[in-house]
Amino acid sequence: MPGPEKYVIGVDYGTLSGRALLVRVSDGAEIATAVYEYPHAVIEDLLPQTTIKLPPDWALQSPADYVGVLKNAIPAVLKESGIDPTDVIGIATDFTACTILPVKADGTPLCQVPGFENRPHAWPKLWKHHSAQPHADRINELAHARGESWIKRYGGKISSEWEFAKALQVLEEDPEIYALMDHWIEAADWIIWQLSGVYAKNICTAGYKAIYQDGAYPSQDYLAALNPAFKDFVQEKVEHEIADLGAVAGHLTEEAASWTGLPAGIVVAVGNVDAHVTAAAAQATHSGQMVAIMGTSTCHVMVSDQFSEVPGMCGAVFGGIVPNKWGYEAGQSGVGDIFAWFVNNFIDSDYQEAAKKAGLDMHSYLSKLASERAIGSHGLVALDWQGGNRSTLVDHQLSGLIVGLTLATKPEEVYQAIVESTAFGARTIVDTFVESGVPVKEFIAAGGLTKNKFVMQIYADILNMPIHVIGSEQGPALGSAIHAAVAAGAYPDIESASDAMGRLVRGAFTPNPDSVKVYERIYKHYRSLYKSFGNGDMMHDLRAIRDERLALS
Repeated sequence: MPGPEKYVIGVDYGTLSGRALLVRVSDGAEIATAVYEYPHAVIEDLLPQTTIKLPPDWALQSPADYVGVLKNAIPAVLKESGIDPTDVIGIATDFTACTILPVKADGTPLCQVPGFENRPHAWPKLWKHHSAQPHADRINELAHARGESWIKRYGGKISSEWEFAKALQVLEEDPEIYALMDHWIEAADWIIWQLSGVYAKNICTAGYKAIYQDGAYPSQDYLAALNPAFKDFVQEKVEHEIADLGAVAGHLTEEAASWTGLPAGIVVAVGNVDAHVTAAAAQATHSGQMVAIMGTSTCHVMVSDQFSEVPGMCGAVFGGIVPNKWGYEAGQSGVGDIFAWFVNNFIDSDYQEAAKKAGLDMHSYLSKLASERAIGSHGLVALDWQGGNRSTLVDHQLSGLIVGLTLATKPEEVYQAIVESTAFGARTIVDTFVESGVPVKEFIAAGGLTKNKFVMQIYADILNMPIHVIGSEQGPALGSAIHAAVAAGAYPDIESASDAMGRLVRGAFTPNPDSVKVYERIYKHYRSLYKSFGNGDMMHDLRAIRDERLALS
């Protein structure tokens, strides 16, 4: 007689909330899910319980919110499912990245050390904390001047979102906080520490966000040339044994068991990044399958058997998605964020009333209106840089642009143009990979935006590729659960676990040949704008003027 079914839990830490998902090991069936909204959300204006105002382009979070997910979402899924908690054999988590925080030797975040609550640099920096751009610029300029080989693995540019730029910012803006921290740690690894009592550093964040290539970080000589006080950054704040994805980080502590309601001692898998772990949920662990995780931003990840230097990619890491294969990452800093920006700021009361009357949210209403018009009839083309450009230009000080506005332009036309701009941005990424000798054989979409058929059809038409859609609304959490199953020994590797537990709807959206022809023409204009404004001269100066004037207000 077969034994009772076994289960695993995947926990997905997003930008605004954390989600726990209970999954059956045998077939990946999703049994129960629960969401915990972060009470502090994204800290962009004032530090909590202070009057300290943050500068532009800052984005912080509270580590208490991360633990809150464990204390609330996991007990909720256990209660909803009604299963015996002793049938849960493992847990794994994923996180937005680079989301990073300074901690003491025992893992205590500096923002929780009495006396340091009012120091902005003591708090976790969310992935979209972009104020370290000047530090990233110096990192890149020096790397190219010295001919550092690792810079090519990141498309020629290190992002302001990543570990080294953010750490250099801490050193130079609050050296006391820099000196006090014992570890500069990804939240993806910190939360595993809280669950297992073990600091286990994962290869995904180390490779993509901390410039770890071929077994080494940037040299002391290089770091000293950036700033003499930065010379020992790796040895003192970062360096630690690195674990493969799908491996065992440790086992659930008694304290974490009391938070979650899970049995102490069950397997805790090595941490991961939300985008990269989604590949397993989308059955995309084989060469040439690009997964676009489409939400507030989009991250593009892909496994390949071969290595090539792709301009503007966010990283190529051996073992970065599955062990023993190359994992590539690219991305767009703003996608759903751009749609929300327009809807939240530029829609008048007449449209709001009409949407309400139609029983639709504003995104659905604008999509409906736009879909009734012929492709290209708005006469617009836009650049999708309201949140900067992550790939292929890697410049978060670029800004958005809309060309072709007239007195007759309607809100739904602008909405369609900005949706198209994000699809053109995705195509630019795909084209760059293909031109660099890394074939993109399939395009798989995941994330919240897959629910909008209007958006997804535009992507299929602009990419001129069928779009497969992940068969789960909880891609990262399901991917984490798959990794938990591997760590617990239920499957021999991530690929086999993905095949058994992942979900994929093939050919969910296919290109319309007539639309493809029109979009080919518009794409040429997008590419022209991309080249003309991508050097940043105008946009950088406008931002500098803005910052100067804001400082006076």
